[in-house]
Amino acid sequence: MLKYRLLTAIVLIPIVIAALFLLSPANFGLVVIAVSALGAWEWAQFAGWHSQAKRIGLAIVFAAILLAMQFSIPDITSLSSSPMILYGLWAGLVWWVVAIVLVVTYPASASWGKSVIIRLLFGVLTIIPFYCGMMALRTVGYQSDTAIGAWWLLYVMLLVWGADSGAYAFGRTIGRNKMAPKVSPGKTWEGLVGGLITAGIISWVFSAYAPIPVMPDYLLVTSIIVVVVSVFGDLTESMFKRQSGIKDSSHLIPGHGGILDRIDSLTAAIPVFAGLNLLIFNGFGL
Repeated sequence: MLKYRLLTAIVLIPIVIAALFLLSPANFGLVVIAVSALGAWEWAQFAGWHSQAKRIGLAIVFAAILLAMQFSIPDITSLSSSPMILYGLWAGLVWWVVAIVLVVTYPASASWGKSVIIRLLFGVLTIIPFYCGMMALRTVGYQSDTAIGAWWLLYVMLLVWGADSGAYAFGRTIGRNKMAPKVSPGKTWEGLVGGLITAGIISWVFSAYAPIPVMPDYLLVTSIIVVVVSVFGDLTESMFKRQSGIKDSSHLIPGHGGILDRIDSLTAAIPVFAGLNLLIFNGFGL
């Protein structure tokens, strides 16, 4: 299993970096839509839809909605003022506050599991803001430097993956107190502290050496918030899988499970980071 995980990572990481820096915003958006559609295909199981017809149908609906959104944007290289994108980010910020409450109060909060409509709505609130956040970040400062947004997206990915590694190391060595034992017994408060320490280091290094303008104070604050939310992004998917009796969202990625298993933290981190910096803190200095 470890061999497959390493080989998959070796293949995927260069592809992700190439997509961030080499694709135009329009083509990058198409890639994000494809990933989101696969995520929707997996999400159908969380709603209790296990037949391939329903799962494929849901993926097509999500792809159609996102394509309609993208093609309706007058200037896809300038999304920081697009009402549709900004509304999507606001929806993401509200949703992840709600999701945290659902995780903290699970299983008492699991009455939503009886409703297919509510579980599908949760999918909409996870996937659509993820797309909006990816596109908003990719086009930050695009008019002055086409690579600025790519650097910001790469930063959030490194932040989440680095914090996850720090949390794993701390949790394995000194982890004692469970964060959410009824959702994911492996998560500990000590691991969260380790992830936050790692996030602080990554934020400091990026502020010091990034080839783009950075506001260090804003970056540190938003990074800490985003890492906490990203942990709950992981826990939220674990909650949905536990409620649905599913171990992995799929087996699309060898050694890693499904698309949602790999981007669960990012579905929370991306829209929250974009929303905090574009809507609340003005952390990009735009």
